[in-house]
Formats: sequence, structure tokens, C-alpha cells
Amino acid sequence: AIITGINKYLAIKSVTSFFTGALIFVFLKFQGVDFPILWGMIAFLLNFIPNIGSLLAAVPPVLLALIQFGFGQALVTAGAFLAVNMVIGSIIEPRVMGQGVGLSTLVVFLSLIFWGWVLGPVGMLLSVPLTMGIKIALAEYDSTRWIAILLGSNREVAKALEARETSEE
Repeated sequence: AIITGINKYLAIKSVTSFFTGALIFVFLKFQGVDFPILWGMIAFLLNFIPNIGSLLAAVPPVLLALIQFGFGQALVTAGAFLAVNMVIGSIIEPRVMGQGVGLSTLVVFLSLIFWGWVLGPVGMLLSVPLTMGIKIALAEYDSTRWIAILLGSNREVAKALEARETSEE
């Protein structure tokens, strides 16, 4: 169960990273910044490092836009990176990740903060798999199953409540 969860996590992260890289490529291509495919690939790869990766991926193309086109275009490039990463990284990815791996969106956010605090950047990268492992372990025992249910998505909570009502009848 843990391996399946980690595989789902990596699949979802790969897809969201692909779209991040693709959007960056398309924007930079239309803007005329040199080497757009390189910057898109770097955005894809560095997107696997939460928060910091997106910032690192933005630095070279923003500097290149500054050199090629001036300060205004560099700001536009930085704004595009910010917009892509805000929409995909802060809105779409947590929702899809929560539904895909059976964790609520809030738990995904909180686990990122907690594991980042405990283990640093490595903890941020491993936050969802670590939290899934804990959730699966908690679900194995009757005395802690309620915690696993609270960590789950709304769909899992609804199923648990429905199962409880059915068993009481």
C-alpha cells in the first residue's frame, strides 16, 4: 500500500511538473528568450523540489530576459514564473495530490510545512510519502483508525461515515 501511494505521488508530481515545464517553455518561446526548451526542462526537473526549486528555475531565464530585453521584460518573465507556479503549485497540485493519494488538501499543505521543519528540504520533498506511510500505519489499528480517517480526503471521510452508519443499523 505504501509503494502504491508513493507511485501515485510520483506520477502526479511528474504530470504537474511536466505542465509547469511546458507552460514555462511556451511562455519563453513566445517572449523570445533564448533556449526556451532548456528552461522548460529545468523548470520540470526543479519542480520536484518544493518551493525552492521553482525559484531556482526562474533565476537564469529572468536574468537572460534582463540581458536580452531589459528590465521590463525581466519583470514580465518573473511574473510568468510566479503565475505558473502559483496556479499549478499552490492550487492545482495540492488538490490533485490530495485526491490522488487519499490525503486532504490541508493535510498535504501541513505535511509540507511539518516535514520541511523537521527534515529540511529533504522533508519537503518526502512530505507526502511520509505522511501517507503514517496514515496507512494508523489505519491498520482500530484504536488509531480515526486519525487515519481525519488525514484522508473528503471522499474517504464520507465512506467511513457511511460504513459506520451501515454497521450501526
